[in-house]
Amino acid sequence: MEAVELKISKYDWLYILVIGALFGFFISLVLYFLNYNLQYISTIFFSVFSAISISFFAFMLITVSNNLILPKLNQKFWYLISFFFSFCSGAFGFLLNYIIFLNLAGEKTPIIHFIQPYWSEITILIGFFTLLVGLILHQFISMKYKNELFRNEILETKIKALENELNPHFLFNALNSMSELVHINQDKAELSILNLSKFLRNAINNESLISIHSELNMVETYVDIENIRFDGNINLSITDTRNIECKSSSAKIPKFSIQLLVENAIKHGFLNEILNIKIEIGNQYIEVSNDGKIPKVIVFGTGLSNLDKRLRLLNVGILESNLSEKDVKFIIKLGK
Repeated sequence: MEAVELKISKYDWLYILVIGALFGFFISLVLYFLNYNLQYISTIFFSVFSAISISFFAFMLITVSNNLILPKLNQKFWYLISFFFSFCSGAFGFLLNYIIFLNLAGEKTPIIHFIQPYWSEITILIGFFTLLVGLILHQFISMKYKNELFRNEILETKIKALENELNPHFLFNALNSMSELVHINQDKAELSILNLSKFLRNAINNESLISIHSELNMVETYVDIENIRFDGNINLSITDTRNIECKSSSAKIPKFSIQLLVENAIKHGFLNEILNIKIEIGNQYIEVSNDGKIPKVIVFGTGLSNLDKRLRLLNVGILESNLSEKDVKFIIKLGK
């Protein structure tokens, strides 16, 4: 089985602490009702605080193990170290609580008096009990880790499949336009080929999420390429209304998200005249509008449906549309 670090979140530790305290309370009730001599409130306090002490030692030892010890060791020793610390957390936690109660309450306290002849045996027994709990917890963490890897692989496969379904026709159209441009204006043809190379270089990277700035650079290059075919009749304007905090954040969006909306505007909105495409970037939205052909109804075809799926799968946002007499708008609502 693959070695896995026993990483537990702060909320998980809170649950462990509460469950440990409840388990200690349950044990105290068992002792309380089975042994008449232990029917004192001190029995409950001792059991509950023993469970809390064991949880505290487990937190300390696992934190030290993950941060200072495991990174320096071969993975084949990870389980050995983790199980040793599981034993120590139970033994040390119980022993510390026993010593505290012994010094504060004294030997005549019923629960201390009951434990005192067997304190060493009980300490070892509880150590082995927490070792067993640690073994079960490691098995659970390992299964959870493998399931997360499996889900991530499935998610990545879905996202890559959706990316591969993006419309490639502009590439063929661009190459055909460039081939004609070579005979007309070689300098312009060379610039167009460089732009296409730049676009493809950014397009073939393995990242599914990229910065808004990088995506806008791709969009500008894309429009430059398309303007070869449309004789410069596509006007692109970009407005960034975000505040300084949002502009400096590391927020990312799916690759080809804005580019696909611009491509959709050109494909369905161009009417053999000037087409104005506006991109507005807000704190919680990205809006792409055009003043070209106004359809009766907006239908989400393959490209738009794939974009909406990628936004949802990557937990970035959702895609919405808005139709008016003047323009067609697509809005990516971020953070949904």
